[in-house]
Amino acid sequence: MGQDVIFSPFPLKSCRLRNRLGVAAMTRMSSPGESIPRKDVLEFLVRRAANGAAIVFTEGIVTDYESAQGYPRQARLLTQRQIDAWKPVVKSIQDAGSVAIAQLFHCGRVAWPEVNPAGRIIAPSAIAPKQKNPLTGKPYPVPDEMSRFDIEHVVQGFVETAKGAMAAGFDGVEIHGAHGYLITQFLSTYSNGRTDDYGGSVENRFRIARDIIRAVRPVVPGERLITFRISNWGIADMEVSLFQSREEWQEMIRLLSAEPVDVISVSTYEFDAKAFGTDKTMAGLTREVTKMPLMVCGKIFDRASCEDALRDADIVLSAKSMLLNPNWVEDVRQGKKLPSHKSAEANVAYTETPLP
Repeated sequence: MGQDVIFSPFPLKSCRLRNRLGVAAMTRMSSPGESIPRKDVLEFLVRRAANGAAIVFTEGIVTDYESAQGYPRQARLLTQRQIDAWKPVVKSIQDAGSVAIAQLFHCGRVAWPEVNPAGRIIAPSAIAPKQKNPLTGKPYPVPDEMSRFDIEHVVQGFVETAKGAMAAGFDGVEIHGAHGYLITQFLSTYSNGRTDDYGGSVENRFRIARDIIRAVRPVVPGERLITFRISNWGIADMEVSLFQSREEWQEMIRLLSAEPVDVISVSTYEFDAKAFGTDKTMAGLTREVTKMPLMVCGKIFDRASCEDALRDADIVLSAKSMLLNPNWVEDVRQGKKLPSHKSAEANVAYTETPLP
């Protein structure tokens, strides 16, 4: 595998990615008001498109005005003013030759009431993360176990936010089923102790993901994309394996592959780490059971790691390298020696400092 694969085009429905490198979604807390990100944060996305990224994901956009928000100053796409703020950003990304995707998510139990307009936290079960909230230094509150009404309301929030994304002109949406947020909380027995048809078996735990996908698909035109992000780790209790085994992970991937999604995005700590005691990576285990286009991220920082990652996936996403190095795509093209950035370096994303 050589440079020509990294910089070869890749078709996704009516979209044509000019190369295999993309900007990963990165949760930001930059809205000064009205759930609209700061101008410099939006301009960062446009610059990465102009500098060669083939696909650009927004930060996580919370899906309702009630229980979805988990962090201060998060973005939404539910009002005309919010849609109008994103429209020129999306057009500029597209004019630069990139595909623009809005990431939609619900924080679930990884939240605290003070930042939530409804003042409540919901989750599949009344189980809190074990670690303290790193932003408050206090224990996470025990969430309310979701009722059927709550589940239906959450699903509708994804639908309404997807409508907002389409009105803003995005090429697609990503349903965030990773990192220990609400959908993951249903997928994993670590946080899901339900005994109804949203708990227990793999298929039952997958049910809310299926409900959301099937509800969102009709409002996302057929030529536009739905991607689904999934991981075996969460931002709280990070050391915990959220899936019990290779078999459980692969069964979840099979269920996902049967739904009307266009891409599966596998998020890892380290893309080349062996998973579940096998000699395969997370992307490799995913590839074994699906023919769907795959994205992968996790410590992919230079040309060699891009090439390695593309053995099991079709598209590489970068967070820290894209965040900190505006010329990363071109540096990869040239095979420059590049650093693997530490998480602490990415904390600039959560400051008032304009990004490069």
